[in-house]
Amino acid sequence: MAQQNKSFSFQCQASCSHTKARAGVFVTPHGLIETPKFMPVGTVATVKALTPKQLEEAGSQIILANTYHLHLQPGEGIIEQAGGLHKFMSWDKPILTDSGGFQVFSLSKLRKITDDGVIFRSPRDGRIINMTPELSIAIQNALGADVIMAFDECPPYPAERSQVEAAVERTYQWLKRCINAHKRPDEQALFGIVQGGVYLDLRREAAEALVSLDLPGYAIGGVSVGEPPELIHKIVDATAPYLPPEKPRYLMGIGTYREMARAVAAGIDLFDCVIPTRVGRHGAALVQGERWNLKNAQFREDFTPLDDTCPCYCCQNFSRAYLNHLVRSREALGIMLLSLHNVTELIRFTQKIRESILRDTFTVEFAQWLEVG
Repeated sequence: MAQQNKSFSFQCQASCSHTKARAGVFVTPHGLIETPKFMPVGTVATVKALTPKQLEEAGSQIILANTYHLHLQPGEGIIEQAGGLHKFMSWDKPILTDSGGFQVFSLSKLRKITDDGVIFRSPRDGRIINMTPELSIAIQNALGADVIMAFDECPPYPAERSQVEAAVERTYQWLKRCINAHKRPDEQALFGIVQGGVYLDLRREAAEALVSLDLPGYAIGGVSVGEPPELIHKIVDATAPYLPPEKPRYLMGIGTYREMARAVAAGIDLFDCVIPTRVGRHGAALVQGERWNLKNAQFREDFTPLDDTCPCYCCQNFSRAYLNHLVRSREALGIMLLSLHNVTELIRFTQKIRESILRDTFTVEFAQWLEVG
């Protein structure tokens, strides 16, 4: 049923001898992505506080943008007139657009779900938007991202089994409508999203149904919506084996060290999360697995780099004392420098995982993150 394209390919380069971890290359029209890879989130066509050049220097090979929010502002028509999202935001590497499905979860007080789609009330101006699978795909076709996501229903946690069953069936029916609505399959890879909540049998059924449609890639959605980390691991471990090994696998909304490492061990290739820029805006830095609050007095007279092993502009040029001063003064430069470091840190983390898989030393080098805890 799926529309196949020849502009995308995924090749596994190496596998871990002790886990299902793998290092690969995902080829897209705007370049390749070396996996495993963390993807920074640029919801409204910008990764907050960072320029495209800074993102490239941080090692980013792909970024995300959001269909729902770009539909509200500035509108996909303006972006299409600009020549597409890549030209609009001056980013010539791959882009992935979310479908708006997560907003079905996050904007639960502003929407109504039907079998046809989701009726939203815009938080900007109060207008009614009927986001159907067809509209979501039409918007994403206009935006022109390399990877586009199917419109799905993301159930909350906790949720009754009957509610999750309905979401799984609706997501499958919507996916078939997304496939039929997709007008640019040679230029844009449509990924399906596996839902199922914490019910592992529903996850398996959903995965098998989606895989039967033979899409260019698959995502595991509906995690990190309130459930404890151990449940996330169980969901990923139970779902990943049913996703085809010759296609990229994407775990949506995950960007913490342990969760990424354990998901890689289960065979996941791609991750995204708002954590690095969000905590940066609040004066925090991610440093080798820890989160530091740069407002703390301990940094006021600390003239050492934030992380002397990090190659980012922040760590190579500024001290912890200066960052403490910027954060306490609420200067925009502090937000930019911490966001730059944090994005660099998570990309470096997945890059180090990739290199360890190529050496087949993954379980040794990342043992602390693979332990349950």
